[in-house]
Amino acid sequence: MQGDILLARPRIEDALRKDGLRVSDLDGRDHCIAPEALTVTADPAAALSGADIVLVTVKSGATEDMAALIAAHARPDAMVVSLQNGVGNAERLRAGLGQRRVFAGMVPFNVIQSPGGELPLRVHRASEGKVMIEAAATGLVDLLDVDGFAVTTHGDMKAVQWGKLLMNLNNALVALSGLPLATELADRRRRLILAGQVEEALVAMKASGIEPARIAGLRPAPLPKVLRLPDWLFKVLARRMLAIDPEARSSMWDDLQHGRPTEIGDLQGAIMGLANKMGTPAPLIEQVTALVRRAEEEKHGSPGLTPDAIMRAKAAQSR
Repeated sequence: MQGDILLARPRIEDALRKDGLRVSDLDGRDHCIAPEALTVTADPAAALSGADIVLVTVKSGATEDMAALIAAHARPDAMVVSLQNGVGNAERLRAGLGQRRVFAGMVPFNVIQSPGGELPLRVHRASEGKVMIEAAATGLVDLLDVDGFAVTTHGDMKAVQWGKLLMNLNNALVALSGLPLATELADRRRRLILAGQVEEALVAMKASGIEPARIAGLRPAPLPKVLRLPDWLFKVLARRMLAIDPEARSSMWDDLQHGRPTEIGDLQGAIMGLANKMGTPAPLIEQVTALVRRAEEEKHGSPGLTPDAIMRAKAAQSR
């Protein structure tokens, strides 16, 4: 019987084969897995040909490529689960996989990968939450739910994904600031920008009939008001949102640091597309998107923008 196989890029494959993997989380778990206990390959055929379940965790921009690999190498009866950011990746996989079973999922927590050169390679769960997958994915929860990786089902994954997207709007602000996520969220000036983005998103969602699910225990509708609270009160009322490793940053920040394309088009871009379709304004989201695009082009890492710099850019755009 084939066990778990990790399909990785050659750089990751080499590191894991040489030094193994360290897995940790903010609850104190810290395990080292020896190289001989891992099955890792950069060969899609070797990884996918015998798989019963394929967990897709690539960035949104690589979804079509991954669908092509699954179509070419995986069994027709393999179940495919999208554990990706954004709201459209399961549909992209379905478009490339025909009649195969594809299920949407959502990962609520932040994951940090160790900086280049640190061995063994470490992945660290830096915040809390249960992974959610479609209720139609019968039997998957029992297989995937393990210590340190809680999994549950939800009857309306679209609502869950749109709710998660509201919080993912902060990824860009973390990337533009260069600050750890906890530090950024603790600053009301920065939360005001997030609140403005969330408001624009909620207006577009309401116009299109989308009802996003709760985020970190909070109903989406009052989220902008909560974000605008004074720092001391926000820390009291949003404890779950702030239960984050102090060094956690967003994957978008990591992308900028390494000169890679970000997922801005599938996060802010999804809201801009919805707003354009429904005729609702989203000037702040548009400006944040433009700032991230500029940072992508410049390839100098995070620009380290202050809240005032972001808002000045918005004011200049609106003139």
